[in-house]
Amino acid sequence: MYFPYFRGKQYELISIRESASVLKNSGFTPIIEPVKEALSGLQKTLSVINDFEGSAIVIVNPNCGSYLNKLTEIIDFLNQCFPNSDRITPAILLNETIELETVRRLLNILVNRPVTFIHAGFTKALGLVELLKDAKNTTQHVFMFDSCGKLYQKHFLGFGKGVLIRDGFEKRANRKHPEVEFFSDLHATYELEGMKGFGDFLIVGDDYSEAGGPAYAVAIHLTFINDEDEMYVHHFKSIRQNTPTDPAGKFAEALAKLVEEINNPDSKVLKTESVKEFLVLHERGHFPGLGYVKKLSMKHHIETLADYFNVRMKR
Repeated sequence: MYFPYFRGKQYELISIRESASVLKNSGFTPIIEPVKEALSGLQKTLSVINDFEGSAIVIVNPNCGSYLNKLTEIIDFLNQCFPNSDRITPAILLNETIELETVRRLLNILVNRPVTFIHAGFTKALGLVELLKDAKNTTQHVFMFDSCGKLYQKHFLGFGKGVLIRDGFEKRANRKHPEVEFFSDLHATYELEGMKGFGDFLIVGDDYSEAGGPAYAVAIHLTFINDEDEMYVHHFKSIRQNTPTDPAGKFAEALAKLVEEINNPDSKVLKTESVKEFLVLHERGHFPGLGYVKKLSMKHHIETLADYFNVRMKR
């Protein structure tokens, strides 16, 4: 039901590995777009998913990073490391630049394998439908909310219910984040959209960059779901925001705000395993690095949605 979208950066892959049990037990399927040339981290991550008998979707034609405009390297990697796996399956990213002939070529290479299509600005829907009628692949379809309207989605009704992905995270400088803002309600409404599942970009957002700029403010992003089933994100920001110095001290300032919120008996932020680790960091006065902080926030997001569906199933 939940398809979190990851780019294959180090801490995103670690987040998936460390969440493998939660992902499996909740029926969640991560979508991974490989962006780093070294595939050892991706292989390790997919092996962990496989060991837990979970599932993952890997984009074979990434739109950014080291594998941009390379069509066969990721397929070769999957064929070598996960041949004929029904848990680790390929996806084709359909953006505005991909040609129908390229899609045909990829389907021929992936013959008899289940394929997920990620619709992200593709304009040749009718041609793709005709192509899929003759394809030997079983397919499922994931639609990016901002680039796939209802009329476009309608062309693929004959291939079963799809998945809708919406980016709920507003990308901006940390110091410009409000304290709290709306994130999404798609976890509660995807069935009303005629979908079998939903996805997002967690607390990272869809905008891709190799590395962030200097952090004038340090922020910890934690999502929560209120009593109306709406998801919001709490931005715990450092007090100091004028210079890029002392990230450890600024993390401590942001973390103190997080701890204050968690200790509030009326807080809607779940005390997940990731939040408990934040509390330990506070007790120790330890700064693990900004990548590690982002990892904990991503894991918390997954844990929050897992708890939501676990409670929902018991209603």
